[in-house]
Amino acid sequence: SRPIALITGVGRSIGIGAGIARRLAASGWDIAFTYWTPYDRRMEWGVEAGAAEAIAKELAEAGARTAAIEADLTDPDAPARIFDEAEQRLGGPVTALVLSHAESVDSGLLDTTVEAFDRHFAVNSRASWLLIREYGLRFRGAPGSTAAGTEPRTPTGRIVALTSDHTVGNLPYGASKGALDRITLAAAHELAHLGVTANVVNPGPVDTGWMTDDLRESLIRGTPLGRLGTPRDTAHLVDFLCSPEGQWVNGQLLKSNGGAAA
Repeated sequence: SRPIALITGVGRSIGIGAGIARRLAASGWDIAFTYWTPYDRRMEWGVEAGAAEAIAKELAEAGARTAAIEADLTDPDAPARIFDEAEQRLGGPVTALVLSHAESVDSGLLDTTVEAFDRHFAVNSRASWLLIREYGLRFRGAPGSTAAGTEPRTPTGRIVALTSDHTVGNLPYGASKGALDRITLAAAHELAHLGVTANVVNPGPVDTGWMTDDLRESLIRGTPLGRLGTPRDTAHLVDFLCSPEGQWVNGQLLKSNGGAAA
């Protein structure tokens, strides 16, 4: 009887994706999630051995059925396979799609390679579009009624994408996230007939192991609340957007960043 959420980018236990998965599991969702070990292997933090299994076990302890799916999002065929596996293993359609995956390798205007640029757009933009498209093609929720004299239509599906306003020194990441924003906001209108809402969340500076000490201190000074964001902060907003109470929020880019200066 639990609805199913598909969350991408859940490869590390301290990551934002894992935080969202924990929150939604506690709120009554079953969870399918994706991860991609080769990406972590390329990054300075490295691979967290056994992370997918540990996260799945933690979600199960919260009452959720889970499906951990390793997927290379540079592959255009991956989104359909992800949905196939999520539906087969959890026994039903996906109700909420949360896009928290990312390719993020620092480089600027002058030193970004064509290969890096294309990879960022393949993962952050193209895969996100294909996942949203697959969700829309498969969505089977009841859209409700808008007939005169009836209650307003209650959206039954949710799309939430995580974005960033990084640009300087982070060109391919920021540009591809900008494209993700527009794709998601288009879904708020183009999938409205299905009873689906779509929103973008900018979580601001969240330290999941990638910040230097100097950067961490600088960001804290620029945040009125005097701290960095946490995965739990982002998860609370995503949880609200996926709840019945969040149904009237649609087609928005929401900043959940403690008032951090740009």
